[in-house]
Amino acid sequence: MNKLVLFLRLVKFEHTIFALPYAYLGMMLAAYFHSGGLPTWRQVFWVTVAMVGARSAAMGLNRVIDRAIDARNPRTAQRELPRGLLSSLEVWVFILVSLAVLGVAAWQLNPLCLELLPVAVAILVVYSYTKRFTWLCHLVLGAADGLAPLGGWIAVSGRFDWPGVALAAAVAAWIAAFDIIYACQDLEFDRDHGLYSIPVRFGIRRGLWISRALDAVSVALFFSLLLWIPLGWLYAVGIAMVALLLVYEHRLVSPDDMTHIQKAFFTVNSYVAMVAFVFTAGDVFWHVYR
Repeated sequence: MNKLVLFLRLVKFEHTIFALPYAYLGMMLAAYFHSGGLPTWRQVFWVTVAMVGARSAAMGLNRVIDRAIDARNPRTAQRELPRGLLSSLEVWVFILVSLAVLGVAAWQLNPLCLELLPVAVAILVVYSYTKRFTWLCHLVLGAADGLAPLGGWIAVSGRFDWPGVALAAAVAAWIAAFDIIYACQDLEFDRDHGLYSIPVRFGIRRGLWISRALDAVSVALFFSLLLWIPLGWLYAVGIAMVALLLVYEHRLVSPDDMTHIQKAFFTVNSYVAMVAFVFTAGDVFWHVYR
């Protein structure tokens, strides 16, 4: 099989849809918040490059660090590393190239992006080990993905602002919530192999309630942006639609029926990201060009 196809499968490139829209949101909202305008095309380009590099490195790290665990789990045993379709050396080279791409993008954006690069890389590395010692691993994953909107914000503003932090926290809570749902399918395997997760620690029923609470926090944080940024009804409608999608997601899964977990995880969450982006972008464009 073509190596490029294998690497694209390794990092699940199509799932960049979860993170990229929020990086663009951070970028767009920062520009609107600080100048009443939009980010430059140069900023859009380098943020896109940074996101591709960061996510590729993160997924590569997760796969190579977890290769032994993946080989024992029937759900993940067919991944590229356990099957020997890619070697660990090849994946490490891919990770280093991806980090180099991320570094160049950070350098092209602004000094703060470059200064924060080691912190971002450290979080990406640490996440893959957390399931070995803490059930808070879902929150660490959320924090890692929350770097996408915060990075987009800093790429444009060159500084930390409370709205950017709130946006990052909203995405972090949303990511952690659906990662808890996804972890439910590995409950027995994780228990048998001494791995940690919220479903393992609290059971599926309580785990799903924790997931719902995190989604409620996420929606509240999205709405809180209205306190800082002069957005309008279109943004509010978009977040209301996100809330309805999250309610639908939770109705798809229950402690007694996890058969729709793939639909909840992949389909609904891709809609969440796109709806949030489209309605927020529409609101910002309306205010900028009206």
